[in-house]
Amino acid sequence: RTVRNPHSVDRYTGGSSSGPAALVSSGLCSGAIGTDGGGSVRIPSSLCGIVGLKTTFGRTDMTGVVCDAGTVEVASPLTSSVEDSVLLYSALAGSRPMDKLTLRPSLLCVPNLVSSENSKILQSVKVGKYTEWFHDVPDNEVSNTCEDALNLLCSTFGCQIEEIILPELEEMRTAHLVSIGSEAFSDMNAHYQAGRRTEMTLDTRASLALFKSFTSADYVAAQCLRRRIMYYHMEAFKKVDVIATPTTGMTAPKIPPSALKGESDYVVSAKLMQFIFAGNLLGLPAI
Repeated sequence: RTVRNPHSVDRYTGGSSSGPAALVSSGLCSGAIGTDGGGSVRIPSSLCGIVGLKTTFGRTDMTGVVCDAGTVEVASPLTSSVEDSVLLYSALAGSRPMDKLTLRPSLLCVPNLVSSENSKILQSVKVGKYTEWFHDVPDNEVSNTCEDALNLLCSTFGCQIEEIILPELEEMRTAHLVSIGSEAFSDMNAHYQAGRRTEMTLDTRASLALFKSFTSADYVAAQCLRRRIMYYHMEAFKKVDVIATPTTGMTAPKIPPSALKGESDYVVSAKLMQFIFAGNLLGLPAI
């Protein structure tokens, strides 16, 4: 069933970690765990007004997750505050032996948020902003509100905004879709072939039908694009420390009555996912 937004029950929570987001947002718990393969922690956190941290790829143990062998999905915390996010992330952090061998994650380092030494730490931070992309949203209220928040951050803590350009954003979206789709189908195909298709919702079946059409050549091409897009981002990170965008391209959409038993609306999904691809395709942390 469709999970309703605790702040407005006629609107979506966003997904796919909609249940954890609704639980935290409604105050039933201060933290929960979701998975983020295409914004699935950050999108519902944004629509429900909580903190969603998409961790760096390989930072959290994926044992027990249905799609645990892919290259875009991570287990991540959804919490009611940044402080709770630090605590839950610290508890979650840890790699499987095979991840330690292949990814060699560095030791966990989290800030002491109450230390007076950290009060001026943001003064040295350079925030990257691709203005054309930042404002490429259906509703200017979204980008204007995010711009106000970014300006407040800089005026309060002294960080600087630097203009950057990130090429091939549409190609990044395509590379992410082929990567996550191919990997999801690889993990789910055994269940599908074993006759459990009827246990899946119609929207899941529709997505799997699309993912099944991707070829091995498509997947290899997506990885070539991934390498190129990583180069563009590494060039940007020579100038800046972080990149700022809105989380979603729209606010929480209303739930049409016909969608209460499941829905596949790629137009709405594209607007909600507009800014999230780099975190998943490139393995970067995002919040």
